[in-house]
Amino acid sequence: MDKILLKIARLSILEEFENKKLINKNEFIKEHPFLLEERASFVTLKIDANLRGCIGSILPRMPLIDDVIYNAKQAAFSDPRFPPLTYEEYEKIKIEVSVLTIPEKVEYEDEKDLKRKIRPKVDGIILALADKQATFLPSVWDELPLFEIFFGHLCMKAGMNGDCLKYHPVIYKYQTQSIEED
Repeated sequence: MDKILLKIARLSILEEFENKKLINKNEFIKEHPFLLEERASFVTLKIDANLRGCIGSILPRMPLIDDVIYNAKQAAFSDPRFPPLTYEEYEKIKIEVSVLTIPEKVEYEDEKDLKRKIRPKVDGIILALADKQATFLPSVWDELPLFEIFFGHLCMKAGMNGDCLKYHPVIYKYQTQSIEED
């Protein structure tokens, strides 16, 4: 994954503070044609290894450059879990950009079968049941390494009880390529 994505994410946040355009999309695309590919991304912001914002797309819906710009601004200023980023925080954040593969549906019989088909630390998961849905990136396995705890938290993130797997939700898995600032 190219460090240019980190630069685009950082500049897109800085644009909001400086109230002017800092990204010449045509120049970036000319040098890095892959930025035109329709891809889904997540932008994660951390301060001192603590989450400070994370917003992303699950499905590709626009060129990668536009997706990263949009998600970086959303992570900084519109993540409902945090107040908008301040300039003082901007100078401290570490940015991570994750580009997702196309999610694939996991056919499974029961929880035991699902456990065999999911690869911790490799697969990101989308869980959907009725009108509720949530996702965890593969990196969340670092914080929630046990299958039961990972899925319990994912159920709760979707607004359901932690035991929602017993209702056989629809499960998709995907992988990410991630790059983070040093």
